Amino acid sequence: MRQLTFKNASEAFDFYYGTIPYEGVSFAGTKAMFNQGFIIEKPWERMIDNEKRAFNMEYAEAEWQWYLSGDPNVDKLGEIYGKVPQIWERMADADGEVNSNYGWQWERDHQLDKVVAQLKNNTDTRQAAISIYDGKEISRYKYDTPCTYAVQFTVVKGKLNMCVVMRSNDLWYGFCNDQYCFSMLQNLVSTRTGIDMGTYYHFAHNLHIYNDKLPEQNTLTSRARTYG
Repeated sequence: MRQLTFKNASEAFDFYYGTIPYEGVSFAGTKAMFNQGFIIEKPWERMIDNEKRAFNMEYAEAEWQWYLSGDPNVDKLGEIYGKVPQIWERMADADGEVNSNYGWQWERDHQLDKVVAQLKNNTDTRQAAISIYDGKEISRYKYDTPCTYAVQFTVVKGKLNMCVVMRSNDLWYGFCNDQYCFSMLQNLVSTRTGIDMGTYYHFAHNLHIYNDKLPEQNTLTSRARTYG
């Protein structure tokens, strides 16, 4: 079975930025490709180098620190970053809270602590998983529906591998910031368990680029092909 593998997140971004506009289908104001999964070999290389994207590492780190706080209120992000991005303001409820602070999600029922304990107790466990999106809570998703279903950790050949499964992922903003925070989570679990980081597998049922972010002239396609 052919498996897409990239050295780092920046290579993955370049590939899909050069592929989705041509192979994606028109879907709800985007070009989208379905059931896309790939391996990132070096998840600790988090920078997105594409000049058009102008990835903001300062913001990505602020979002990670917000997740670590476990506070679902967007005011906490504003306190850390200096302002609250408009997208989070739109997603917040009347109290300023969101469902998509993944740190708040993994602290619910002590999910992260349980994952660490499971991995320490049994490196062959298939149960070291964090649940985020929950269809049984869909009535809570009026303003903000989490894009991530789950995160699972598995030790293979002495390395801590991670798998992220998403229902929907916007390549331009979502993937870039998500890969940063999830790879930081992988590093956190690695540190707490003493197991070296391995690969990061990223799966999105719907991986898309919004129409206003589609490249006018895409010069990445030929280079992107070499990654596949």
